Amino acid sequence: MMKKRSPLLTVLLILLASGSHAQEKPELHIGGALRFNYNYSTWKEGQKERGGDFGYDVFRVNVDAKYKGIKMDTEYRLYAQSFGGGFLKRGWVGYDFDEYSDIQIGLTQVPFGIKANSHSWFFGLDYYVGLEDDHDMGIKYTHEGEKFDYAIAFFKNAEELDFGSTSDISDSRYSYDVGSLPGKDGMTYRNKEINQINGLLNYKIDRSGVQHKLGLSAQYGGLYNLDTRKTGNHYALAAHYELNIRNLDIKAQISTYTYNPKAPEGESNEVIAMTAYGAPYLVASRADIYTLGIGYAIPLNWGPVSSVILYNDFGYMDKKKIEFANTFMNVTGAMFTAGQIYTYVDFAAGKNQPWLGPDWTDGLGTGNPEATWSARFNINIGYYF
Repeated sequence: MMKKRSPLLTVLLILLASGSHAQEKPELHIGGALRFNYNYSTWKEGQKERGGDFGYDVFRVNVDAKYKGIKMDTEYRLYAQSFGGGFLKRGWVGYDFDEYSDIQIGLTQVPFGIKANSHSWFFGLDYYVGLEDDHDMGIKYTHEGEKFDYAIAFFKNAEELDFGSTSDISDSRYSYDVGSLPGKDGMTYRNKEINQINGLLNYKIDRSGVQHKLGLSAQYGGLYNLDTRKTGNHYALAAHYELNIRNLDIKAQISTYTYNPKAPEGESNEVIAMTAYGAPYLVASRADIYTLGIGYAIPLNWGPVSSVILYNDFGYMDKKKIEFANTFMNVTGAMFTAGQIYTYVDFAAGKNQPWLGPDWTDGLGTGNPEATWSARFNINIGYYF
């Protein structure tokens, strides 16, 4: 019996047939990076006694291919096992309709907010709740024009490694997604993102070397609870602005999100589990996030060092539940370029931020009203090829 062709594949084949490309020679590019990391954290007494630790961060491989408008883009990362081990950051196939528009299918970046809403190695606060540099499984159409950029997308789910009926998502992943975590209250907090739609629109102004980009983003999707087997919903909205004046750039964003899980009786709806890098934690189900980043590039001639970018990225998370303690994050640093070597030197401080303080599980969730600022001095050295 002949198998039915996937509707998604049919759509792609029709789209491929609608265009023509003169490119005759296949293109293949292989690259990657090897990175090492030093960090000194004020809340880790043993590490302080040792004067910090220096070790392996990640080895990654990037493969890009293109032929007659059909293309592929993939990146695989290998971290330490305790940090999630090996996993795919992104991996998709696509088609260029022309120099302005394309379609991508697979594990592709979610169009929401500023594409790179931070300058530092730590990313911005939105990243830690799945709203910056997120990658999910679906289909995306993008257009980048002279005045307007826009994207629309449908994501069936986040990265799925186990196709069981009620299987938890894997903790080994690059971007934060809704996941599973046994809470201190004995509840399990087991949900999955499903059937999500996204839309993004940017308006660009370029006058006398001063570039402005004003944008709006929205997303809405289902939230399947693995215990009740009922579907709730989640949504997020963002307004964002970017300014570039010669060597200066500014990024500002306001975002809001809400998760409405159909949880078992007795389980709190005020927090939800999220996971990445092999270690889940709890996040407030409703919050507003405000971020502001400023960067300034300076050309240098220090032997192999050709430039430095000085920056400060600030983030504030205002949790909607009044009893929850809010989250703060600030990163001051510099990124040095020396040939193929890029080095981030960051002083990162946070309050109720899991990566920048002692409370991992509840920092972004209920938080601790007695929490004080903690800091981490971090140097990341990477050779990119």
